[in-house]
Amino acid sequence: MIAAQHAGLVHGVFEMLALGAGVAFYRRQRRLAGAGGILTPGEFAIVAGCIFGAAIGNKLVFWIEMPHLFALHWNNPAAWLGGQSMVGGLLGGLIGVEIAKKLTGITRSTGDAFVFPVLLGLMIGRVGCFLAGLADGTYGNPTDLPWGVDFGDGISRHPTQLYEIAFVGLLWLVLRRLKPLLSARPGLLFKTLLVSYLAWRLAVDGIKPVPYVYPLGLSGIQWVCLAALVVYLPVTVRQWLALPGLHERSVA
Repeated sequence: MIAAQHAGLVHGVFEMLALGAGVAFYRRQRRLAGAGGILTPGEFAIVAGCIFGAAIGNKLVFWIEMPHLFALHWNNPAAWLGGQSMVGGLLGGLIGVEIAKKLTGITRSTGDAFVFPVLLGLMIGRVGCFLAGLADGTYGNPTDLPWGVDFGDGISRHPTQLYEIAFVGLLWLVLRRLKPLLSARPGLLFKTLLVSYLAWRLAVDGIKPVPYVYPLGLSGIQWVCLAALVVYLPVTVRQWLALPGLHERSVA
């Protein structure tokens, strides 16, 4: 692990690397598909909506996770810039894109193009979280398992950041394999990513320290995941069941 005084710098560097790599990969996918550049009016609005929505969402969900800190520091403008939440970034980016589409009159589904850039950014970002150690606050509960990691305080903990990198890598492989099937329903690839990641966070945050306990002993992020799953899981399941290729495989 790195020294505590450098944790913020390292995390910030990996955060920028994650954003830069995601945008570069998004542009590369569009170029290979023969689509226009991201600086065209409609596409620029979508990318801008995604970035600004993600920036706002990751702050809001962080403060939902840490309401006790919000009560102490709400009147400090600098405090509003602190804290990150990947769940908030994902949901905020989704809402930002939908707002941008409404404002520009775009009706086609655009989410599928973001799937693999988002997964790439998640993996890079979690490397920064792991290296930042205790200062980042994304580690797991104490464990006696042989792969537990001491982040600097002499306690072996679940390396939940590494768990997430492994999960996201596996999800990448699964979604890449399913992409031809899901292409029959534009937007379903993104919905599958979204519900998979929300379900993952709902589960893995169960082995993380809970900074503020909400009803049922869940964290704020877990409740946000539950609320989003209530909205998106039924829609995703209905679209999956309507896939023509799925029925053909079932008959075969």
